[in-house]
Amino acid sequence: MELILKIIAAVLIGAAVYFYNSGQSDYTFAAAAVGICAFFLSMRIAIKKRLNAAAESTPNDEGSE
Repeated sequence: MELILKIIAAVLIGAAVYFYNSGQSDYTFAAAAVGICAFFLSMRIAIKKRLNAAAESTPNDEGSE
């Protein structure tokens, strides 16, 4: 899912550049905004995956007294 969102983000930023060059500012804003959201969602998934892996690798001290 992370890779798919990064690809979508790259395509949408490319589309925003195209729309900017053709003078269509509404489409530029929309494509850039959705592209940036897709990029940050992919980063969120990567960070969440890394945090879950770190939580699983650390020993749980709640049960030992």
